[in-house]
Amino acid sequence: MAKIAIIEDDQAISQMYRFKFEAEDYQVETAENGKIGLELAQKMKPDIILLDLMMPEMTGDQMLEKLRATSWGKNIKVIILTNMGEQEIPDTVKKLGVSGVILKADMTPRQVADIVKKLL
Repeated sequence: MAKIAIIEDDQAISQMYRFKFEAEDYQVETAENGKIGLELAQKMKPDIILLDLMMPEMTGDQMLEKLRATSWGKNIKVIILTNMGEQEIPDTVKKLGVSGVILKADMTPRQVADIVKKLL
């Protein structure tokens, strides 16, 4: 069973994706900010992370930088899940190796699940 970590501060969005992925037999854990998300990723060792960028305490790009600096997190697939435009995403995020960028407003949970399935 593939493991997915959803790091997203909007609880409604987080739960919507949790329900979608659990219905498709994925193991899902969520965190509401990058600090908790990093701890979750270390404990869970997910196959893929859906990561929001704009969050309190530790932003998604800060979390990604810390994740990539670890031996256990440098190869985890990460999809940025954001409402920022492509040009607004910091270059550092792209340089840290992400598997994709999904604009939340443009995708249904079904479409996001299909993208995740292809990456796994």
